[in-house]
Amino acid sequence: QVQLVESGGGLVQAGGSLRLSCAASGSIFSINTMGWYRQASGKQREMVAEIRRTGATNYAGSVKGRFTISRDSANRWANLQMDSLKPENTAVYYCNAETFDANGVVPYWGQGTQVTVSS
Repeated sequence: QVQLVESGGGLVQAGGSLRLSCAASGSIFSINTMGWYRQASGKQREMVAEIRRTGATNYAGSVKGRFTISRDSANRWANLQMDSLKPENTAVYYCNAETFDANGVVPYWGQGTQVTVSS
């Protein structure tokens, strides 16, 4: 089991920055990919950024060049630096971690942190 706790959300004006942090505990040695997802009101949850154990990253097209994901090699944390924020970035942001078992990928989720960007 992996437990994830997010922090760092809040209210910011358009053009501002926020840094989200995700602290992982439990069976963290088994984590492969860590990532950040978001869900805006009335919309489906979508991937924002992910980073593999190798350090390879993947970003949603809408945040590329503005958001940066990072993690430590011991799988204890994953951060999302968000710059040049826009009102459309308003959403609940969730930390995600993936492990594997005999049946395939096992995802874990944090409780979410609200990010609100005012115009």
